[in-house]
Formats: sequence, structure tokens, C-alpha cells
Amino acid sequence: MTSLTNSAISDRPFAEASSSGGEVADYFALLKPRVMALVIFTALVGMTVTPSHVNPVIGAISLLMIAVGAGASGCLNMWWDADVDAVMTRTRTRPIPAGRIQPGEALSFGLTLSVGSVLVLGLAANWLSAGLLAFTIVFYAVIYSMWLKRSTAQNIVIGGAAGALPPMIGQAVVTGSIGIEGTVLFLIIFIWTPPHFWALALVKAGEYARAGIPMMPNTAGPDSTRRQILAYSVVLAPLGLAPVFLGFGGLIYGLVGLLGGLAMVALSVQVLRRREGEAANKAAMSLFGFSILYLFLLFSALLAEQGLGLFRPVFG
Repeated sequence: MTSLTNSAISDRPFAEASSSGGEVADYFALLKPRVMALVIFTALVGMTVTPSHVNPVIGAISLLMIAVGAGASGCLNMWWDADVDAVMTRTRTRPIPAGRIQPGEALSFGLTLSVGSVLVLGLAANWLSAGLLAFTIVFYAVIYSMWLKRSTAQNIVIGGAAGALPPMIGQAVVTGSIGIEGTVLFLIIFIWTPPHFWALALVKAGEYARAGIPMMPNTAGPDSTRRQILAYSVVLAPLGLAPVFLGFGGLIYGLVGLLGGLAMVALSVQVLRRREGEAANKAAMSLFGFSILYLFLLFSALLAEQGLGLFRPVFG
């Protein structure tokens, strides 16, 4: 780990004497709004594929609290990783490293939203969903951000559990339990996460090295990372079809899952084959970009089938 990182951690402020005067947009940026949008989307799908139904008002409040909880964990992550964000090109303009928000303000904001979102979700829906949300926040902000991210190349693999939990939380809101639907959606996101992030890490390996983050390309090497990307994609392709065989994914979902899974494998093969220069970076970024589209289309197909009445069974 770099001396920069060690120094920043030892000097990390938990409070600031003065206010930064940050704007509303800066506080909103702390919540990682794009991640929040994905959380809302996957949690909604988790609620929709559940055979039971929930009161629309309770459902809306629950989705809002899940989003706020996700934003709170993102805020706490930005507070802890401000030193790393200051080093990396794509994150150096975030509110804390740019000086628009003081670290202590971000910490207070994140903690307040964390506690509030869990309490409101528990009161509005049930305490199982609230407990899962609390676990997600702690896992991402503490286990991943403060420990795994800076200590192991498996940070994305293990830490991916936090990002995969929203469908299970959504199902728990509706049923007060965890069913096979939410579990399968959790597994799909969990297995999708490593090839998605490692594709970007291949391109940004230099920045991660300067920041002292042990991403897979920096520890195991680019070639090993490429092989692991392909291995995860090969597992993901059939796993993405599991909802069809379990009966909650229909014909539309099956087609999207089949074609999308094959495309993930094909693009991963290109990443494995193209190892030098601009061609390697282009292959990695193509996989990174398509992986986002793949997950979006996969969950959109489920939402359309279950929410809009477009479900047509593949078998029987």
C-alpha cells in the first residue's frame, strides 16, 4: 500500500471545525446517484417477481428507503476513500477531494441517512428487509471499503455481495422472507460483478496501482485477470437462464438471457485474445460497457414480463 494511502488513513478527520458550504448537488453526488438508480431498479424487480403483492404506498416508501440506504453507504464509502479518489482521474472531482464537502460533513450525512433509512424501512415494511438493508450498508461501508478494498485482490468478488442484495431486500419487503427468486437474482449480480469491474480495472490498472488498491490486474497480472473474466462469464451465461428453468422467467427473458450470455462470453474471449495496446483497452471497455447493458436488459425483461403481463412460459 502506498505511503499516500497510509498517511491519509492515519490523518483521516472524523469532524471538521468549519462548514464547507457545499451545495445540494454536492450532497446528492455523495450518494452515487447512478448506483442508487441501479439499486432501485434491481430492488423493484425483486419485488415484482415475487408471487405476493404489497401495498403500493408501502412499496414506494420501501423503494425510497432502499435507495437512501444505498446512497448512505456510497456516501460513507466516499468519506473513507477520499484519499484514493484524489489520486484517480475519474474520481478526483468528487465533492470531498475537490474540497466542496468536508469529510466530517460527509460522515455525519452518511450516518444519518443510514440509521434513518433502516428505521423507516423496518417500520413501513418489516424488520427482515430493514436488517438486510443494514447489513448491506455495513458490509459495503465497513467490510468492503475499510478492509477488503485495500487488502485483497478479491475485494470486488467478496464486496460484490453488497451490490447484489437489493433484489433480496425487495422480495423481503413483499413477503417478509427470502425466496428462490431473490436468491437467484442475487447470484446473477454477484457473478456478474467481477467480469464487469475487472474489465475496467484492466484499463485503469495504472491508476489503481498509484492509489495502492490491489486490483486483480495489479496482483495476479493482466493475463490471469483475463482468464478469470472469461471463467466468470462462462458461469454467468447459464446462471442468467436459471429464472427460465425455475419458472419466473419467460420467453422474452429467455431470449435476452441466452443472447446476452453468449455475447458476454464472446466479448470475454476477445478480452483474452487481445492483450496489447489500444486493441486490448478497446476489448476491455467493450466488455465493460456491454456488461451494464446485459444486466439492464436481463432485469428489464423480468420487469416487463412480471409487471406488464408479458410473461409467456418457455416450458409447458
